[in-house]
Amino acid sequence: MEPTTGEPESLEKVVLSLENDEAETLWAERVNHGIYRLRNVPIFAFGYSEGDIVSTVERDGRQVVTGTHTGGGHSTYRIIFPEKTIGEQFKRLWEPLVKLGCTYERASGRMIGVHVPPSTNIHAVYAVLERGEQEGYWIFEEGHCGHPLCNVQ
Repeated sequence: MEPTTGEPESLEKVVLSLENDEAETLWAERVNHGIYRLRNVPIFAFGYSEGDIVSTVERDGRQVVTGTHTGGGHSTYRIIFPEKTIGEQFKRLWEPLVKLGCTYERASGRMIGVHVPPSTNIHAVYAVLERGEQEGYWIFEEGHCGHPLCNVQ
């Protein structure tokens, strides 16, 4: 998976632990010793988004994420497509999310991670995702909502 921003040469890999002793590796920009800014979409991990600043510890020569140092205000969703959603249909369905400022990274032919930048209206994005699910085009889940309205107590 390539980072959505930055040059790969200036970035390092960090590891997010998943369930069942699995892990997801992401590109990150070193901010300080043990502190990194995530530079691509965490597709499988919950609780993180591109732009978050995370704390890490070194284990076996790898930087393993231990938690969020500072949230970046970004959000992440996963879309899983049924086999019938392909090519041109995807482009048509994706267009409203592009207009809202979203980008994506592909995990597989049937799954993408959606990056929602802080300036994007998160409620409008959620409405598009819900509509696509209700119409049977995809199933979606929230990986992390970092927008300020999501964190109101």
